[in-house]
Amino acid sequence: GDTVRFKYRPFTGSTADCKPEILVLDGQQRLTSIYGAMFCKNAVPTKTDKNKGINRFYYLDIKECLSSTTDRIDAVLSLPEDRIIRENFGRDIVLDLSSREKEFTHHMFPLNIVYDRTATSKWRNEYQKFHGYDAFVVERFDVFDTEILQAIYGYKVPVITLGKDTPKEAVCQVFENVNTGGVSLTVFELVTAAFAAENFELRKDWDVRHDKFVQKADLLSDVSSTDFLTAITLLSRYYVRKAGGEAVSCKKKDVLAITLPEYQKYADSLTDGFIKAANFLKEQRIFTARDLPYTTQLIPLSVLLTILDTRANDSTVKNKISRWVWCGGFGEMYGGANETRYANDVIGVTEWVDGGAEPDTVVRAYFQPTRLLSLQTRLSAAYKGVMALILKAGAVDFISGTDMGFTNFTEQAVDIHHIFPKAYCENKYKREQWNSIVNKTPLSAYTNRILGGSAPSHYLKKIESEGLVTPADLDGFIATHHVDVADLRADNFEDYFVKRAKSLLELISKAMGKGLPNLGSEEVVTTFGASLE
Repeated sequence: GDTVRFKYRPFTGSTADCKPEILVLDGQQRLTSIYGAMFCKNAVPTKTDKNKGINRFYYLDIKECLSSTTDRIDAVLSLPEDRIIRENFGRDIVLDLSSREKEFTHHMFPLNIVYDRTATSKWRNEYQKFHGYDAFVVERFDVFDTEILQAIYGYKVPVITLGKDTPKEAVCQVFENVNTGGVSLTVFELVTAAFAAENFELRKDWDVRHDKFVQKADLLSDVSSTDFLTAITLLSRYYVRKAGGEAVSCKKKDVLAITLPEYQKYADSLTDGFIKAANFLKEQRIFTARDLPYTTQLIPLSVLLTILDTRANDSTVKNKISRWVWCGGFGEMYGGANETRYANDVIGVTEWVDGGAEPDTVVRAYFQPTRLLSLQTRLSAAYKGVMALILKAGAVDFISGTDMGFTNFTEQAVDIHHIFPKAYCENKYKREQWNSIVNKTPLSAYTNRILGGSAPSHYLKKIESEGLVTPADLDGFIATHHVDVADLRADNFEDYFVKRAKSLLELISKAMGKGLPNLGSEEVVTTFGASLE
């Protein structure tokens, strides 16, 4: 109304430029999502879980939409702006929907025409014609229309509508009440509400456990309440399956089905399992949540250590778990939706420990040598993994010669720093090389300040001239970082870079328990300047 003024903007993706009749005060995100995915013909601007901007199109898999065994969310596909899903760092095409014909071929319905009845009718006619009016295709689309499209068309969105005569203070009051009066519907909140009916305060119970996690290990500080419930579900369903019951699963519907007796049965042992997981990772030289390759892998790791109990202390078992952890990290297997992988790995690793075949994560994991060059920041799981392996291999501080165990790591503010300094490299060498993990290593903050931005030969002489360490000891300390000392003293970046890449790849291969591919490929020779075999 004329008495109320609000600053407004059109929904993201809309080109509307007019004075609006209705303003959305609450629910912008949901309605914008519906508009972008189900109405707007342009790609939807959204973000990854790492806050990187991306543009997506959404499709309904007709077959999976009608499957009684598929979760509805798994029938919705998210595709990049070119409508092509790739893997193996963009080399292999998994799904191509870049044309109408390819949509028809794969039976994928474009969600952004769903509210355009004319466009939907045209798509349907062309789709059935493309398949020669095959009776099965025609009939299946009829069922898809009835069960899926009609449900979308008929869905009622509950709203509170405030008329134009509503005074501003009343609008504010309603807005405040709506936002503070309800309970956010996360999985944890829903389970909390269910347990409350049985006089159990899940929130208080979780707060106590999380405080214990934080006190025991910084590694566990990012474990969420939903992570813990997912792990409880995974553990409970594992024992159900072991007793001859249904398959292991920990998707949202499974977590929501967890009972209070199940929670109380497993919560304490699983709490200990998470703490064991943190201790296990410390042995792998992963000390803080910031340096953990995948927080998500903590869920199956904790469940596995709970199940295996004291057996996890046996070196044969520990070595297998270690291989699985590193295959998950360097294979970058835990970056997406993980519920199915959690279940497969818990079953696979326990069977492997008992003499069975290697689990899927170990079998499928691979690491391309050229991946080293794209490991430029801490955002990558493999980047963090390389740092941990260098520490695990016995790296000591350049100046003090101190082993960088947990105490020294935290007290000395150890972080990843350049060996050939950034200021020295910027105008001499390729950024993809000098800024990659190959030219970085864990150093204390004190040591890094002394190195400064000069050539290695200069900062090494400075360290020696100030009597901080003898030349012989300095060479020995540097060598623990898998660095060729002679190349470093000669400022020979090219030879140093190739040799260190080989050393890091050997560490990765050993951790994963398998050879690495393409060490002498043409691509490797081109990007590194030499074979890495």
